[in-house]
Amino acid sequence: MYWEKYYLARNAPEALDLLAQFEGQARLIAGGTDLVIQLREGQKRARVLVDISGIEEMQYIKEDNGKIRIGALTTHRQLAASPLLRKTAPVLAQAAASVGSPQIRNVGTVGGNIVNAQPAADTAVALMALDATATIISAAGEREVPLTGLFAGVGKSNIDPTREMIKEFSFDVAPGRLVSAFGRIARRNALALPVLNVGVSLACDRQAQNLQKACVCVAPVAPVPLRATEAEQILINEPLNDRTLRAAAEAAARSARPRDSRLRGSAEYRIELVRVMTYRTLRNALQSLEGDAGA
Repeated sequence: MYWEKYYLARNAPEALDLLAQFEGQARLIAGGTDLVIQLREGQKRARVLVDISGIEEMQYIKEDNGKIRIGALTTHRQLAASPLLRKTAPVLAQAAASVGSPQIRNVGTVGGNIVNAQPAADTAVALMALDATATIISAAGEREVPLTGLFAGVGKSNIDPTREMIKEFSFDVAPGRLVSAFGRIARRNALALPVLNVGVSLACDRQAQNLQKACVCVAPVAPVPLRATEAEQILINEPLNDRTLRAAAEAAARSARPRDSRLRGSAEYRIELVRVMTYRTLRNALQSLEGDAGA
C-alpha cells in the first residue's frame, strides 16, 4: 500500500482539520486520477489520504452577481455538460470534454487538475483564458489568487495540498458579449496528451466593433500555461479584423518558448503550431458573434 491511513471527510472544515492533525503527512484526494499513479510510482508521498470526493457542496456551477462560480470538486463531465458554461464560457466546456476518457471525466475534478500543475492541463488553459481566480481555504482562513499565480513550474503548484484546498474558481461574465473557444492538437482523438492547447476569451462591445478585453493562453510552450500578453494587447488596440487576428497569432508565436520533444515535435514545429492554432481559435470564438464580427 502506498499510504497507511485513509479518511473520508464529510465537509471542508473536517478535511482541513485532518490535514492539520497530520502536520504535512496527509494529502487530499478527490478523483485520484493523477495522485494514485504518482503515489504508486513514488513521484509523491503521503502517509495519510483525506478523501474529499463526497463533499457535495463543493460541486456546483452557477452564475452569481455577474460571475460564474465553479466548485473545485466539480467533475470534468459536469463542466462539459453544463448548459451555463456552454452558453457563457464554451472554452471551459470544450476543454473539459477533451480530458482523458469518459471514465476519467466522470471522476476527475477541476480542482485536482489545477493542483496537479501540468502546463498543458486542458481546464487550466481554459480557466487562465477566462482570467479566473481561485479561492483557497486553509486553517489560516481564505484567500483569492489569480490562476496565473497558482503555477510554480512543471508539476509544481503554489498550493500546499498538505495544508490547503481550493474551494472554488470564479470569473467575470462580460457586461457586453463574452465569446470564447478552445483549440487542441493531439496525436489521436482520445487518451493522448495534447501537442498544443489554446484557449481564448474575448469581451466585445455590443456592436462587436472592438474588444474591451482579450485573454489568450497557450500550452505547453513553457513550464507553466502561458498568457500571450502581447497578443492580447494587439487584439484590444487594433480594429477587429482578419489582419489583427493574424498579428495577434504572430505575437503569440513569438512569446512561445517550447523545447524539442520526442512526444510533441521540434521547437520550431511547435512555434508554428502556436501561430496557426491561435489564429484558428480566435476565428472560432468570433464566429459566435453575429456577422462573424467583421473578421
